[in-house]
Amino acid sequence: MTTDPGDLVLDPTCGSGTSATVAEQWGRRWITIDTSRVALALARTRLMSARYPFYLLADSAEGRAQEQKVSGRIQPQGLTSGDIRQGFVYERAPHITLKSIANNAEIDVIWERWQGVLESLRQEVNEKLTTGFEEWEIPRNLDHWLGTKEGASKAALVNARVRELHKDWWEGSIARQKEIDASIARAADVEMLYDRPHEDKSKVRVAGPFTVESLSPHRVVTARDDTLAGEIRAGEGGMQPDPKNVPEIDFGQMVLDHLRTAGVHQQEKRDTIRFNSVEPWPGNFLAAEGRYNDGDGREKRAGILIGPEFGTLTRSQITAAAREASDARFDALIACAFNFEAQASDLNRLGPLAILKARMNPDLHMAEDLKNTGKGNLFVVFGEPDVDLIETAQGELQVKVNGIDIFDPSTGEIRSDDVKGIAAWFIDTDYNEESFFVRHAYFLGANDPYKSLKTALKAEIDEEAWETLYSDTSRPFPRPSTGRIAVKVINHFGDEVLKVFGV
Repeated sequence: MTTDPGDLVLDPTCGSGTSATVAEQWGRRWITIDTSRVALALARTRLMSARYPFYLLADSAEGRAQEQKVSGRIQPQGLTSGDIRQGFVYERAPHITLKSIANNAEIDVIWERWQGVLESLRQEVNEKLTTGFEEWEIPRNLDHWLGTKEGASKAALVNARVRELHKDWWEGSIARQKEIDASIARAADVEMLYDRPHEDKSKVRVAGPFTVESLSPHRVVTARDDTLAGEIRAGEGGMQPDPKNVPEIDFGQMVLDHLRTAGVHQQEKRDTIRFNSVEPWPGNFLAAEGRYNDGDGREKRAGILIGPEFGTLTRSQITAAAREASDARFDALIACAFNFEAQASDLNRLGPLAILKARMNPDLHMAEDLKNTGKGNLFVVFGEPDVDLIETAQGELQVKVNGIDIFDPSTGEIRSDDVKGIAAWFIDTDYNEESFFVRHAYFLGANDPYKSLKTALKAEIDEEAWETLYSDTSRPFPRPSTGRIAVKVINHFGDEVLKVFGV
């Protein structure tokens, strides 16, 4: 608890998102980072499906009322803004000392106010019983006192009035002591219990708005002359690799070693490409030749393109490698990279040559500590999402996700699959070509991870609106002022692909 509400917490190792979840619970802002997309996907789901206690804010009408109640100090009556940086209303533990009791003038006021009432009751009890009780001598249990030797002689004098007077005196005495105790507690020094804020149990809180940012190159680069020239050279086979685009020998060999044992994974296990052999290839862009069997047992050849260890694989580089693979009569091109240029998302074929873009797991950056068991999803192909743009009768737009195009190694063809391979998809309805802002979010897949949250909030949400979150068709939205929208699709491995549409 070294931070205050509203402070910013930075966790450079996200993992399962515990730091972000706890920061969200205690009203801290947070930024969490991880190299693994799977970790970020887990953290995102954890945050979006969690429920949190609703703590009373000090800068709120309810919070001020509770603060006045527990502290006894009159609170300001001005407007509140719900500023979390002013903290919560906390429980507190009093530190009572003899000095604080001696200096508490309110105790005398309470004593005097009650003394007149209690003294008149004591005198009337003494008159009825012909006794001379002082305050400390009045028995707590009247019936028990009547059973003693002293009380037995007064039994004939006890009637309903005496019992009422006795009861009123003790109730008043206890009430006076409670007021004095409360006054002592209010005047004493207190220690705030920052881990125990007062909670409003009538409200349910969920995570506030947050974004998931990526270093993936989502920016749409303007078509300049040098970009077009590179594309043309790549298509004609005249492009040569720059030294910075050639993978280091150690890095390239490490990738091939893991590719040989792990294969290339897709959405379904039956679509995994298992290589019979992966051997180096003396090409300009192609690093290796991989051989695998199709559904009929015939051996197929795939050219392997390895992207830079630190950087982005561009569309022109993939095109140049595809031209080289086509000239060498390969059946497919597998481009392996940590990140792909945004413009390369729709590059799936060059003539009859199928192009697969296999995203490499960031764990390969730690190759010296990574065991080559062949069991990890180190190379995952996320196919091209099949997206339709629909115009409504009111002139608004809707986006429908039909599924993902997947390469079938048994036939060598690309087939369309359903939406079960999509975990989530987001829309930036006014894409500015610089940053992707999630303005619509939808969740698909076989299971609904938000079922428990939906059940908990059933009495507090619009069921019809909630159903629209679990859909393959977006809600209608107006045409973008920028003339572009962007759709980001994420699979269950945490891989993502972005498509930009001009409208």
